[in-house]
Amino acid sequence: MITDTSSAVNAAADPHTAGSTATHIVRVGPVNPHVAQVLDEEFRALVLPTDPAEQSDFLQEHAEQIRIAVCSGRFGVGTELMRALPSLEAIVNFGVGYDATDARQAAERGIAVSNTPDVLNDCVADTALALYLDTLRRFTASDRFVRAGRWSSGEGFPLTTRASGRTVGILGLGRIGAAIAQRLEALGCTIHYHNRRERPESGFTYHSSVRELAQAVDVLVVAASGGPDSAGLVGEAELAALGPEGHLVNIARGTVVDEPALVSALSNGTIAGAGLDVYAHEPQVPETLLGLDNVVVLPHVGSGTRETRADMAELTLANLRQFLRDGTLITPIG
Repeated sequence: MITDTSSAVNAAADPHTAGSTATHIVRVGPVNPHVAQVLDEEFRALVLPTDPAEQSDFLQEHAEQIRIAVCSGRFGVGTELMRALPSLEAIVNFGVGYDATDARQAAERGIAVSNTPDVLNDCVADTALALYLDTLRRFTASDRFVRAGRWSSGEGFPLTTRASGRTVGILGLGRIGAAIAQRLEALGCTIHYHNRRERPESGFTYHSSVRELAQAVDVLVVAASGGPDSAGLVGEAELAALGPEGHLVNIARGTVVDEPALVSALSNGTIAGAGLDVYAHEPQVPETLLGLDNVVVLPHVGSGTRETRADMAELTLANLRQFLRDGTLITPIG
């Protein structure tokens, strides 16, 4: 971590040092509290208003001078906002996902984009494992069963599904997917996967399509990157291939799974159950899912530990400081 921020601030204030006539940093949407505090106190960053009319006035006044945008995975720099920032050079993203940012336009314009990979791999993989266990063994459902007094009244909780020794498919064998696979192997599971590129060094069984993967496994764990290229990768056909005894776990992005198709599959028994940490229109969760006992719903807490969020904040700020210093990023995407 860089503890002396004076050079970074001076770089932002001096267009000759920065290599641009644009000097401002703008925060887009809410970010981690520590990041927000540093942006305000050390970098005198602007804050993009959320009200459309105020945002229009803000951009009219400041757009030409905005050089760097800092945002989160949920509130990125979308297509229209990016077009409104002609001097934008970098987007510093808090989070591994950046699907709210128009990465394609950024690449076309030469705008550098960073995220915060690796520091959250373990916590997200732990969340996937917890969802996997809970989805198959229905622990939170049994907790509700006890709290409702059903056990004490003499009712027995239904038998569940063995979690160890299953065949598990991982959609997206990147850093997080590999960490999930490591945990599942410790449970004696056999790992299959689908990825944009085959990874023979993994030793796992590769499938050339998501449907083929779903058909071969007991549980499908979604760990693919979000964005337009992965939207709807798991749809009606893939869920049907997973089958009435199959389970789905999603810790990636809600958009990777066709949400209406998933709701239908869970409601009519096309699949047995699901564990979800992400949704298509967060924080909105389909009302139907909330009434189903074969679904575990979490409020997007995959990386939500104090330690991981602190590491993500430090990496976000380190990316910002390095870009101000020499125009490069520590963890650029791509």
